Formats: sequence, structure tokens, C-alpha cells
Amino acid sequence: MKSNYNQCLKGKVVHMYGDSTVRQWFEYFDNSPKQTGPYMIWDNAKNILVTYRVHGPPLSFIYVPTSELRYIANEIDGLVGGTNTVVVFSVWAHFSPFPIELYIRRLQSIRRAVIRLLNRAPDTLVVIRTANLRGLTPSESLNYSDWYTLQLDKVLRAVFKGFNVRLVDAWEMTLAHHLPHNIHPGRPIVKNMIDILLSYICTK
Repeated sequence: MKSNYNQCLKGKVVHMYGDSTVRQWFEYFDNSPKQTGPYMIWDNAKNILVTYRVHGPPLSFIYVPTSELRYIANEIDGLVGGTNTVVVFSVWAHFSPFPIELYIRRLQSIRRAVIRLLNRAPDTLVVIRTANLRGLTPSESLNYSDWYTLQLDKVLRAVFKGFNVRLVDAWEMTLAHHLPHNIHPGRPIVKNMIDILLSYICTK
């Protein structure tokens, strides 16, 4: 982990949950490609713990042992929380082919878990990575078009509007960047996202 990140994250526990777009953030800290996890980075000298776990079904194009399937709400319910705890999640990429009602129910479940977390540990920082534009082939556009993704993004923002959470606006960040659209944005865009995440964590 880079030294300037070390200083910012000293004494912090960062839990990342969700699809491969938030896994990119974990990979940025670890400098190596991963799959579904669970994964962990531990810096003993700086007392830093960063974890990643994929969200529960629906999932597409990846193999996950059933013993490792977890729902984000259940994982959040298992956290103590507190001043040094950061919860990051991104859940959208695998939901495009399904009725939006499924996505709404999933977000409502996560929202209830976030409410419970903030009730027992109000100083916990919760950060949500929004959806981003994809690079699509004609066949992929049938189930994964950016129009579908935009509907999911609007729902996510509505569900968490007014809550004590922070957003990293991946949609606008990918839209504004000169790099081609991609389900997994290029490293310069990921770095920009990480910088925003750290600005939330390291307010000083």
C-alpha cells in the first residue's frame, strides 16, 4: 500500500462489499488482480485492515462457492462500527437484466442495515460507489445498456437520499473522462475515485 495512503488510513478498518467495480478499489490498494474474494490487506505497522467481499446473488459470469455467498445487509449487521470503521459498497452491475423491483428490495435491505449500523455506531463512515457507464457490444446492450444502468443509479440515489452516507459519483466521473467507457474504468479514473474516498476518510 502506498505511503501516503498508509498515513491517511492509519488505524482504520475499511470494509468493501459489492461487485467487481468496487473490487477495483481493493485491487488499487493491493496492486494485484483479484476475483470474488473474500480478501484482506493487513498492515501491522500502521494498524490498517482493508477487506473485500462480493455481494450475494444475482451474479453473472463469475463462479463463487456457495459457502462464500453473503448479502451486504447481513455483513453490515455483523460489524461493530465506530470512528475508525469505513463501510464501502457498490451494488448495481449484475442487476441490469432483472426487474428493477429486485434491485429496490436489495437496496432497501441494505438501507435498513445501514440505519441499524449508524444507530449503534453513529461515527461510522458509509460510502457508496455509484454505477458507471459501460463499454458495450450490440449483444450486451440488450441486457446491460447504459439506459438500464441509469435507472438503477437513479433508484440508488433516491433510496439513500437524506442519509448520513457519502457518494462517489462514478457515473459523472466516467462520463466526464476522456478514457473510453468500460464496466471497469481505467486506472486514472479509479485513482480519482480513491482520492475522493480518502478525502471522506481523512478529513484533516
